[in-house]
Amino acid sequence: MGGTLKTIGSSAAIAFSFHADLDALLGQAGQEADAVLLYVRESDPAMVQIRQLKSGLPDIPLVVWLASADMHELVEIVRAGAVDCLVAPDVDRRLLQILRKAVAENEGGRAPEVGDAKQSRGLKTIVGSSRKIKEVFSLITKICDADTTVLIQGESGTGKELIAQALHYEGTRRNGPFVPVNCGAIPADLLESELFGHEKGAFTHALNTRIGRFELANGGTIFLDEVSEMSPMLQVKILRALQEKQFERIGGTRTITSDFRVIAATNRDLESEVKEGRFREDLYYRLNVIPIVAPPLRERPTDILPLAQYFINRFDRLKEKRISGISPEARKLLLGYNWPGNVRELENVMERLVILAGGPVIEVDDLPERVKNGGARSVQNPVDEIPEGDFNLSDAVAAFEKRLIIQALNQTDWVKNRAAQLLHVNRTTLIEKMKRYDLVKPQVRMESA
Repeated sequence: MGGTLKTIGSSAAIAFSFHADLDALLGQAGQEADAVLLYVRESDPAMVQIRQLKSGLPDIPLVVWLASADMHELVEIVRAGAVDCLVAPDVDRRLLQILRKAVAENEGGRAPEVGDAKQSRGLKTIVGSSRKIKEVFSLITKICDADTTVLIQGESGTGKELIAQALHYEGTRRNGPFVPVNCGAIPADLLESELFGHEKGAFTHALNTRIGRFELANGGTIFLDEVSEMSPMLQVKILRALQEKQFERIGGTRTITSDFRVIAATNRDLESEVKEGRFREDLYYRLNVIPIVAPPLRERPTDILPLAQYFINRFDRLKEKRISGISPEARKLLLGYNWPGNVRELENVMERLVILAGGPVIEVDDLPERVKNGGARSVQNPVDEIPEGDFNLSDAVAAFEKRLIIQALNQTDWVKNRAAQLLHVNRTTLIEKMKRYDLVKPQVRMESA
């Protein structure tokens, strides 16, 4: 970790880079920083310096280190764009943890890069040119400036948070905070405090007043991921907060007003959840004013290879590797796999390949077994969209035939007679095709990914 010190007024701002040392904090070189730590003394004009930094370095996460502060000042600092605040006694314990988290989150939300130049957040963070993803782009463009509540639905790993970020950063609230909350990752008894905050002494271990996420999202957007995981009691309170933009902290009596936009997301069918009594109908309709469906990767196959290359470029830089591309045979297998884990699975596979690839080009032997053996797109819809490039009808038919044979063999425990009957072909025909595709019964093995 490298860093340099540059004075701004009477305070010191430290720019940290986890890739290389920096020569300057502001200006052209400052655009390469991964995070900025601003130390503010008691006599310094904190808000002036924070706004100056965020104006000059809008896309770089800012952590503010204060000699002392009251709760009102902390709230104003976060609203001004800081990702977190440290007060002097707390610095040693939390500093590195906060900086690493800020850099990691900023890294995950960055757009594809050309050279070393960072692009702004928004639609550019979503890679793809397929018809399905273009429909999402069009909808984002139409509704990003509205304060209307949006519900993003889609399978796990389809990029629902990226869509939420694009709605925020392309809209009029882009200069306000984007506050994500994973409702499924926070224990139910703590989620209410996380969302609405609590007063000191409101319950056991409430040693200090806590600012809730709805309050921090004032002037910006709160993103409620996995919203279907909320308890029925909390759903009632969320409904009131959405309708009135008002709430009270736990243990408090003062009504707090906050100007926020709500974007929610879920991988469940909320209509079914409503019918089965697990989700409030009135909250569902309040959230589902404008629905967006995040398409699964299998429905946007033309985006598979561009996404794979994007992840290779990113992990090349992070892992300090040099992968120049993917062999034609490996590309065909990537296109033929069903990607049940969607973009997140593709990202994880490409990270593994960058680390473990035997050479500068990713070959078939580098791929996980599940990708080499095919994910079997459905028989009725083997290809959802014909890509403009890297497509050959004979290769596609052969790949589809191979997947069907593997599927039949797996269903019959590789008994050739039964597999041939399932496929309605002669046993000799099946054996010839198995030889052509070099198919042999896999040995028992453990796969690491």
